[in-house]
Amino acid sequence: MSSVKPYDYLIVGAGLFGSVFAREAADNGKKVLVIDKREHIAGNVYTEKIEGINVHKYGAHIFHTNNKRVWDYVNKFIEFNRFTNSPVANYKGELYSLPFNMYTFNKMWGVVTPEEAMAKIEEQRTEIKGEPQNLEEQAISLVGRDIYEKLVKGYTEKQWGRDCKELPAFIIKRLPVRLTFDNNYFNALYQGIPVGGYTKLVEHMLDGIDVQLGEDYLTKKDYWDAQADKVIYTGAIDAYFDFKLGNLEYRSVRFENVILDMPNFQGNAAVNYTDRETPWTRIIEHKWFEFGKDEAGNDLPKTIISREYSSEWKPGDEPYYPVNDEKNSNLYSEYKKLADEESNVVFGGRLGEYKYYDMDAVIASALDCADKLLK
Repeated sequence: MSSVKPYDYLIVGAGLFGSVFAREAADNGKKVLVIDKREHIAGNVYTEKIEGINVHKYGAHIFHTNNKRVWDYVNKFIEFNRFTNSPVANYKGELYSLPFNMYTFNKMWGVVTPEEAMAKIEEQRTEIKGEPQNLEEQAISLVGRDIYEKLVKGYTEKQWGRDCKELPAFIIKRLPVRLTFDNNYFNALYQGIPVGGYTKLVEHMLDGIDVQLGEDYLTKKDYWDAQADKVIYTGAIDAYFDFKLGNLEYRSVRFENVILDMPNFQGNAAVNYTDRETPWTRIIEHKWFEFGKDEAGNDLPKTIISREYSSEWKPGDEPYYPVNDEKNSNLYSEYKKLADEESNVVFGGRLGEYKYYDMDAVIASALDCADKLLK
């Protein structure tokens, strides 16, 4: 007779996917253990309070969704503020509104009406004849040469570490062009930041659930597998299989965080630097995610900025963005076949599914997974 395992579910990773599944399993009467190799919960949405400011330690996370089930779900755990993402582009000291809208076109060309803006874009798009052969041609065919040169080219080349002429056209399937004075970056019905930060949101999700931090599942796999009947694995799928088919590739991001003895550095949460010469892709000023105030509504005397540098991922770096080209997509599909043969392991989340997921899609995916396994 086999001995009864202490838990129904072992969840590897205390990020959004793991935490949502853990909450659902616990609420369905299952015994759950969550482990994470980091020394903190919340994965890449982790926020840390410094100088009274909730700092997004792994890059800016702005919650946005059209999925009412997901919005209602997260609001069960924490209140969200009314933050609206309205980034600014800095091209060699010239400031432009993002996404591309009438403010952008007025600054770029002096046009005043939507008709004038569209005529200017149409005139410039005709430069590309036939099917675009690379990202540069694709972008020009969508928004014209001027916007491409100032607001797309440099930023994209820094993001990918490659010339736009060397990048495939499909990376930019569309570039949103708004013929309105609307600076709201996300076309989403619901948007905001958890009051008090994302760590607090995940803390509330994991309330009453056993959590062990600083534990690397893959170094003691047999031990951890013996703790539960089923494993929900949210780490890298290629690492799970010891990279036996090769490494999946990612882009990584490095953050340079600076505390400044001033109340306001750039006047906005996000400023993108779109020229090629500036080494960072953007600067985040964290206090503006919560309107520059602490939870008691007081103004904060200092500010914290993060300069973001995009880089090629190498083993040991934090993987951020899957490289969804043909080579990596084919390799992932081979790993997926191996994953499907693992009878007691479910692979989920950004790394487990090698997928660029917005937060709401991760939560929706975890809820779907819970519906299948628990109901």
